[in-house]
Amino acid sequence: MPTHSPRLLPMLVGAVVFVLAAPAYLTSQSAPLDQSAIVGTWVLDVSRSKYFPGPPPRSETRTYTSTADGVRGVVTRLYADGRTETFEYLANFDNEVAVSGTEAFDAIKLTKVDESTSEAVLMHAGMVFGTTRRVISRDGKTMTITFQRRDTTSSNTALYHRQ
Repeated sequence: MPTHSPRLLPMLVGAVVFVLAAPAYLTSQSAPLDQSAIVGTWVLDVSRSKYFPGPPPRSETRTYTSTADGVRGVVTRLYADGRTETFEYLANFDNEVAVSGTEAFDAIKLTKVDESTSEAVLMHAGMVFGTTRRVISRDGKTMTITFQRRDTTSSNTALYHRQ
């Protein structure tokens, strides 16, 4: 797997956290699923999140909308160094889909674990970059995304509140 310069690490970490939030309530090939758990606007609670090795973003807002083909995610992030970046993607379960707007990875495959949990494998040039797990609380007010990068000790736990 290619190595990335230290300058790219904050961007890679941010991009990974973005994809970690890939929706778990998406349209599957077998039957439509309730998408209401993920659809809406979510704001990162930086003070309750952990980014190793860091630094965390200053802020992040995620907006998910339901479409006929799955869920569209738009993430706007303000990095610690002051850069702003926006990622957009369309995702659904059990299909590898392209990711644009990041150098860290170029594809994601989501798997539904249960009604509130999904997992994702992030890939770059056909190789696994990292894995994620996203859980929405029972009351639907918080979302927790964990990330583990495959080739390093990088790991993140990000907590989001529904707006």
